[in-house]
Amino acid sequence: MFSLSFMRYAFVAGTFIAIVSGVIGVFVVARNMPFMTHTLSEIGFAGASFALFMGWPALNGMLLFTILSSVMVGQLSIDESRRESVISAVSALFIGLGILFLYLSSKTASSATSILFGSVVGISRHEVVQLVCLSAVVLVIVFLIYRKLKFSSFDPEGAAANGLNETVISVIFLLLLAMSVSVAVQIVGTLLIFVLLTLPAASAKYYTTGTAKMIGLAILFALLGIWLGLYLAYITNWPVSFFTSTIEVLIYLSALLYRQRAND
Repeated sequence: MFSLSFMRYAFVAGTFIAIVSGVIGVFVVARNMPFMTHTLSEIGFAGASFALFMGWPALNGMLLFTILSSVMVGQLSIDESRRESVISAVSALFIGLGILFLYLSSKTASSATSILFGSVVGISRHEVVQLVCLSAVVLVIVFLIYRKLKFSSFDPEGAAANGLNETVISVIFLLLLAMSVSVAVQIVGTLLIFVLLTLPAASAKYYTTGTAKMIGLAILFALLGIWLGLYLAYITNWPVSFFTSTIEVLIYLSALLYRQRAND
């Protein structure tokens, strides 16, 4: 399997995607933002469609659209009561744009399929380098703002009482989430991006407490889903996204059973 260059690239890319998804996912769950993750996946679809239309790499288009939309949401949804409405409006706009750009693009239907469901086995060396660099940027920023992000995510009332600028932290986190979505799309596609950015972290919180422990366990669960998914896809020729999503759901169900037994 590792004699094939595209599988080596897939495992390297998948490893970094799992690390980023595990780290960011813990804060997504803590901030109760799975809906925003799903919305950014739809916006990523629009960005990738725009990239196809312009002849750019898909990742560039996803980064452009997800980052712009994150800034829009962050500025428009300062009032939490209207956050979901703002996210829905932004999502609707970008889904429409995605359909338009696909219609105007001269690319084949397989290009749209790759955007929606992922195509990590076709990732090139240049794309791996780009993905690794982007992942490193996300992880470095998280490291630099870790204490403030942790405080804001797990104790927002305490953070506000201590004068922490919640708006700035929220916008920075949305930008990190946007970049993470663009990274993780390579594996599961835009339709299932929320799988990697929510389920490993959601499972981890049932097994342990403490932010660092949750992050470590979430990364482990994400790695398990991606590595096993790639291996099973290689031997069956079935989509990686199917295996990855199935594995993550099974891990989540096992976490629910573990918590239920612990409470009995």
